[in-house]
Amino acid sequence: MLFTIYYLHRHWEYKDMVISLQWLPDKCEIQSRLMALKRMGIVSDYEKIRTFTVAIVGVGGVGSVTAEMLTRCGIGKLLLFDYDKVELANMNRLFFQPHQAGLSKVQAAEHTLRNINPDVLFEVHNYNITTVENFEHFMNRISNGGLEEGKPVDLVLSCVDNFEARMTINTACNELGQTWMESGVSENAVSGHIQLIIPGESACFACAPPLVVAANIDEKTLKREGVCAASLPTTMGVVAGILVQNVLKFLLNFGTVSFYLGYNAMQDFFPTMSMKPNPQCDDRNCRKQQKEYKKKVAALPKQEVIQEEGDIIHEDNEWGIELVSEISEEELKKSSGPIPDLPEGIIVAYTVPQKQEDSVPEVTVEDSGESLEDLMAKMKNI
Repeated sequence: MLFTIYYLHRHWEYKDMVISLQWLPDKCEIQSRLMALKRMGIVSDYEKIRTFTVAIVGVGGVGSVTAEMLTRCGIGKLLLFDYDKVELANMNRLFFQPHQAGLSKVQAAEHTLRNINPDVLFEVHNYNITTVENFEHFMNRISNGGLEEGKPVDLVLSCVDNFEARMTINTACNELGQTWMESGVSENAVSGHIQLIIPGESACFACAPPLVVAANIDEKTLKREGVCAASLPTTMGVVAGILVQNVLKFLLNFGTVSFYLGYNAMQDFFPTMSMKPNPQCDDRNCRKQQKEYKKKVAALPKQEVIQEEGDIIHEDNEWGIELVSEISEEELKKSSGPIPDLPEGIIVAYTVPQKQEDSVPEVTVEDSGESLEDLMAKMKNI
C-alpha cells in the first residue's frame, strides 16, 4: 500500500470539559487519487515510488515542505540532514509549529512526517555536513543509505541556504557520480530556482560558480549587521513544489525534466536553460566524470539517420490540374554553363551561362571614295 492512515486522536481541555475528536480519512480515496496518474496515462507505474530513496540536505523553508510533499506522495525512504534548531522566527514559513521550538529540525520533521505517513522510512542526521568528520559520514550514507542498506540513494536534494554547503554537496556527488538537484530562494524572497546536476553530463555547481565562490570570498563577511534575509512562505512553497515535481518526473520517468528552472515572482516568469560541463572545471572529479560520460556516449551504438522523402502533394487530383515548367529541358541546358570537375561530395549551386555571340549577320560596306558632302547632297535629292 502506498499510504497508511491511523486514527489521529486530539483533545482539548476547556475549563472542566475535555473535548475529544477522532478522525479517520478514507484510505482508499487517498490511494485512488495517487493511482489516477496511472489510469490517466501520465505515469506507467506509480507504485514504483515506494522503491526510491531521496536524501534532503537542509530542512528549512524549502527542505521541510519538500520532505512533506515526498512523504505524502509515498516515497520509500527519506534521509534528512540538518544541524539547526526550530525557532519561533521560523513560524513565518510552512511546516514547523510553535510547540516544536527548541527541537532539532530533523527531529521535529521526523515526528511530523511519521504522523502523516508511517509507511515511509526515515533516517535523520543532526550535524553540519561541511565539517571534515561529518563529510565522511555524509558520503557513506549517500553511498549506502538506500532503501536496501548498502545501496546508494536514488537522488540527493540540496535545500540549503549557503554556498559552502552547496559546494560540499557538489564535491561529494562529483566524487560518487551521484545525481542531485540544487534549489534556492533569493535573499529578497521574490525569486528562486531549481537545477538538475548529473555529474559529467551537465554543469556541476563548480563549473559556473557564483562570484562569491569563484573569488574565494568568505560569505560570512558579506552579511550586514542587523540585516537578515527576507522570507516568504509563498516563494518557498513554489520552489519546493517545482522541485518535487521535477523529482517525481525524474524518478518515475514522465514528462520533461528541467535542467534549470527559475522563478521570478515579480513578473511570474519561469526561465529555463541547460548548461554543459566546463572542461576546465576546478573540481577534478567533475573533469573525471566528464571523461567517463564521453566514453559511455562513444560506446553507444550509432543510430542510422534515414531521410524520408517528402510526400508529393497534388500529383494527381480530381480537377486534372498539372504544374508544367515554362522552360524546357533543352532551354534549361542552354541557359546553364559547363559544370566544372569537383571533388566527390561537392556540387555547384548554379552555373554561369556562356556568353552568346550576336546572331545579327555582319554587313560589309565598300568604300566609294566619295566625300561626306557629296553623299549628303545625294540623300537630299532622293
